[in-house]
Amino acid sequence: MYFLGFTKEKIPKDLDAIIIGSGIGGMTAAATMAKSGKKVLVLEQHDVAGGCCHTFTEKGFEFDVGLHYFGQLHENGMLKVAFDQITEGQMEFVELKQHFDSIVIEDGEKNRDYTILSGKTEMEHNLKKQFPDDVKAIEEFFKIMKITARQVALLGIIKLIPQWLALFLIKSGIADFCSPIFRLSESSATEFNNKLTSNKDLHLVFSYFFYGVPPKDSSCMINALMLHHFKRGAYYPKGGASEIPFHITKVIEKYEGRVLVRAPVSRILVDKKGAAYGVTVRKGDEHVEVRAPVIISNCGIFNTFQKLLPPEIQVKPEIQSRLDMLRPGKASFLLFSGFDATEEELDIVSTSIWLFKSNDMDGMMDEFFGMSKDEAPENIPMMLLTFPSAKDSTSQIRHPGKSCMTILTMVNNEWFEEWKDSRVRKRGDDYFNYKMRFANHLFDWACKHFPKLREKLVYQEAATPLTNTHYLGCNQGAIYSADHNLDRFYSEAMARNRCDTPVKNLYLSGQDMFSCGIAGALHGGLLCAATVLNYRVYIDLMLVKKQLKWKKAKETATLAKQKKQ
Repeated sequence: MYFLGFTKEKIPKDLDAIIIGSGIGGMTAAATMAKSGKKVLVLEQHDVAGGCCHTFTEKGFEFDVGLHYFGQLHENGMLKVAFDQITEGQMEFVELKQHFDSIVIEDGEKNRDYTILSGKTEMEHNLKKQFPDDVKAIEEFFKIMKITARQVALLGIIKLIPQWLALFLIKSGIADFCSPIFRLSESSATEFNNKLTSNKDLHLVFSYFFYGVPPKDSSCMINALMLHHFKRGAYYPKGGASEIPFHITKVIEKYEGRVLVRAPVSRILVDKKGAAYGVTVRKGDEHVEVRAPVIISNCGIFNTFQKLLPPEIQVKPEIQSRLDMLRPGKASFLLFSGFDATEEELDIVSTSIWLFKSNDMDGMMDEFFGMSKDEAPENIPMMLLTFPSAKDSTSQIRHPGKSCMTILTMVNNEWFEEWKDSRVRKRGDDYFNYKMRFANHLFDWACKHFPKLREKLVYQEAATPLTNTHYLGCNQGAIYSADHNLDRFYSEAMARNRCDTPVKNLYLSGQDMFSCGIAGALHGGLLCAATVLNYRVYIDLMLVKKQLKWKKAKETATLAKQKKQ
């Protein structure tokens, strides 16, 4: 899709809100507000909208930047209802094969391969078959999955009710009495897994969705939610991830709003009374002032508070106390590879492959992140291997005879810092050679599992933390934004880390407001819109979901009656 570039003339008059950043959190907040009658302007520093939902094309290969798959898109699922609202039903999704993930542990000479299936009952039954000595542990974990899925909304509610009330409920113990979700959110994944079983392979299965935090420092609630997210199926956007910002942009424009790219926001404007009233956008040598009564930042709490606010506002204690609640997340390294061959010719699959050098996630992550810059490239302990072209049913229509692969792993931003002040694509041979050491190790590892890849490779590009910072605006190259450590999910921290900020009229959206990934960022956008509008957004979504469920039940009953006749 061609997105409109920023100019003064394209700014709508009488704006109700400005949204900084077009990631799914910002776009969700914008579309929700637009549908409520607000005129919004989304400003994106890149030349395409979508954040981690955008795609790029090189040498005839189309690559998704950050979307690999997601769940909860079954009929009348909450995420499906939300997507249908912010795209007005225009998004189509492809349901992936039931075997959507494989976990491969290369600990020793023989690999141990575990399959993860979707399905209300199949996911649990399949794990029991693979771990027959740990049936009780699996049953207990799935009970926790069900509890977290049903009661996680309470963690959203404490962000929406008055903060004094939320803190009273938490500190008085009433919250804990009402639901175990608050205790689960504060429980270490490793400690919880150890109580269930001593089987290290099963520990890894319970925590295999890596996002830069070892299980000992992460919340068991988040890990349980991630697996439950795919229980009713894994899905991929038909036409690729860029379809998401394309259709949301259409909705925003329908209600007289705009999404403008090549619009880097350089400053949030704050008046003498401490209220935000606009932003400045860098346009060449000029700084263009754009005003609105509401400013929403979707570029992360660190970028917002440490880079965009005026220096005299940044140092205020109330700003610093919010920053102290979170810490920067681990950076990501991605490798994009293009092949002149079809899915069949390469023997590739739509299943995502999670590769691990050991079943001790805590140990190998501590060891890896503690390595020196020179040791790290050849000692990567884990990676996600995925083939977007095999997931999208329209890929061969749009790019016939071509296939693509994306590999993701986590790295230390510090390993790349010596090149942070150099220009993109002009960082020199040392930088290129260093990043290709990571790339070559990852690609060699992939070729062990898919041997036909090497001879058909025709294009390859590595994205380091510096790449993620430049194109996506990620703080320190962290595409999952703030660190998902255990401290972040303590009940009091959840209640205090909310969408409104100490700066009047300034709000936060996206991953930092709830959790990582497309679904987490989308909910961050919904929470933000609900806060700004002071409106029951989630209640409306629940009502829509119930209406659809009743309609489906009625249609099913009518069909059954007709068959009997």
